[in-house]
Amino acid sequence: MVTDDDTSKTPRNDSLIGNLTGYLDTRIDLVRLEIQQKISTALVGTIHGVTLAVLGMFFLIFLSVFAGLALNSALDSPFWGFGIVAGFYLVLLVLVLVGVDKSAFQGIVNKMMKDTIYKSDKRQA
Repeated sequence: MVTDDDTSKTPRNDSLIGNLTGYLDTRIDLVRLEIQQKISTALVGTIHGVTLAVLGMFFLIFLSVFAGLALNSALDSPFWGFGIVAGFYLVLLVLVLVGVDKSAFQGIVNKMMKDTIYKSDKRQA
């Protein structure tokens, strides 16, 4: 007489459960590796962006000091060159505050994120 308990413990079922468990473990490991790769890519991009921003800021500061000193020399004044450079940055600040909407920056960020995410996703056809 054969019961359901006897048929559920055949070697074939044990093999199927083992294969399914192995598949799930492999799939979890794959997802972990993909997440690790995306985090690594984001971290490298962040470090690269911060480095470029710091170097760009140094360049801008020294260029501004140079322009101020050059204008001071040209105007034969100890301070008007720096005042003109500061006024230039004030005009830029006002133009950005008044004239540029946040949606322009949001469009740029959306484009960058779309290109980054969808190009790196290997599973999409």
